[in-house]
Amino acid sequence: MVVSSDRYNFEEKINFAVFPSLQGGPHNTHIAALAIALKQVATPEYKAYMQQVKKKARALASALLDKNCRLVTGGTDNHLLLWDLRNLGLTGKSFEKVCEICHITLNKIAIFDEKGMITPGGVRIGTPAMTSRGCLESDFEIIADFLFRAAQIANLVQRQKASLMGLQSNKDIVELGTRVENFATQFALPGLDV
Repeated sequence: MVVSSDRYNFEEKINFAVFPSLQGGPHNTHIAALAIALKQVATPEYKAYMQQVKKKARALASALLDKNCRLVTGGTDNHLLLWDLRNLGLTGKSFEKVCEICHITLNKIAIFDEKGMITPGGVRIGTPAMTSRGCLESDFEIIADFLFRAAQIANLVQRQKASLMGLQSNKDIVELGTRVENFATQFALPGLDV
């Protein structure tokens, strides 16, 4: 017995949800890029690189914890860490902006028990980029110093209710940006023969 009921007629809805809603036509360039990426991650060199990335992330986490910073998970087991800035009286937005001007790349992120997403209280920091440039674990202790100094500056800026727009001329930010730039130029950019 065949049941013909609208209750069970999902085929059209599922097909529409897949195409065109979620999936377009096949893009050969994406397929090729994925194939190359999968081939690269299957190599012993990539595995060794990722082990180094994780070591560097643990070194950075340890250095921040030594400065009494609060990490969301108390440390890290992967390539990134989540720093809860709320105990420092900071928002992720103001810290991200100060770091951006100082040539430090990270991004604001909401912490799991926050009330809203407008002013997230944390940042996400990854270690692959500086690992690729040749940083050692001891270099990540210096990076932690930069991050902590940026937090101190951001805290001062936030308490003074200074506009985030005029920070490029703040002497503390300029000085930290110069220190970060001098440090970073010691490490080659991957793929750039200098």
